[in-house]
Amino acid sequence: MASYEILIADDHPLFRSALQQALTLGLGPDARLVEAASIAELESRLAERADWDLVLLDLNMPGAYGFSGLVLLRGQYPQIPVVMISAQEEAAVVARSREFGASGFIPKSSSLEVIQTAVRTVLDGDTWWPPQAEEAQALTAEAKAASEGLASLTPQQFRVLTMVCEGLLNKQIAFELHVSEATVKAHVTAIFRKLGVRTRTQAALLLQQLESIPSA
Repeated sequence: MASYEILIADDHPLFRSALQQALTLGLGPDARLVEAASIAELESRLAERADWDLVLLDLNMPGAYGFSGLVLLRGQYPQIPVVMISAQEEAAVVARSREFGASGFIPKSSSLEVIQTAVRTVLDGDTWWPPQAEEAQALTAEAKAASEGLASLTPQQFRVLTMVCEGLLNKQIAFELHVSEATVKAHVTAIFRKLGVRTRTQAALLLQQLESIPSA
């Protein structure tokens, strides 16, 4: 049986292959690598089992708004370390990853050796950050509040919230999720209560707090 069970969540097949190569070379037969190409796929993998040793999570995944995928993971599966991976390598992005609970950040421009070192460091129970992590400002109070509210949502509530923010009506959401309209209304009520908002517009604005680059 593999010593490490690692989930690679990235929507770019080429980069998933690069990660597979780096980790296979770095960890050898000790690692079992499983891929997910969207937040929905990632959630289904996590629902199958919750004892993954590590999740490597692309910042801009289909089904996520900026850091919302990371926040959801930290809220629902706090025991699993998450390392963010992104082509956006600005100090603010790295720092927000850390403040939202990631265990590390790997820029997509990294060499295979750096990727291997970062993953091994986190698997050993430590954290790994690139140099630009030291340059950034702290999160705003609004972003922290948004993070805490979103972390309290269930995966189904999070799916409903993203659909609300995409402008879908309750009837359309019910059709997409194969549930009743009454169930969707109950989810929306619970979401608004957890996020401390009263309207769909307010919910969408709150979700935008988790976009990757803070407004200047």
